[in-house]
Amino acid sequence: MANIKSAKKRILVAETRAARNKAIRSKVKTVCKKVEAAVAAGDKAAAQANLLVAISEIDKAASKGVYHKNTASRKVSRLSKAVNAMA
Repeated sequence: MANIKSAKKRILVAETRAARNKAIRSKVKTVCKKVEAAVAAGDKAAAQANLLVAISEIDKAASKGVYHKNTASRKVSRLSKAVNAMA
């Protein structure tokens, strides 16, 4: 365990940030699953509606530094490609 006050603070801050990042990642995974489920079910309207929500959440995560911008872009691209491939 850390003895120095600043080291103790860093531990607390790291735990707080890790919890925040975990929550944001979880939210992104959930919205991505909703899009993928709609695509699998063949429901284009639901897929497009969920895609807008997913893109918004992914962009928020990238802006907060949870995801690298290229990772966020790749996720958006793959989801968009899946929705657009629907007949």
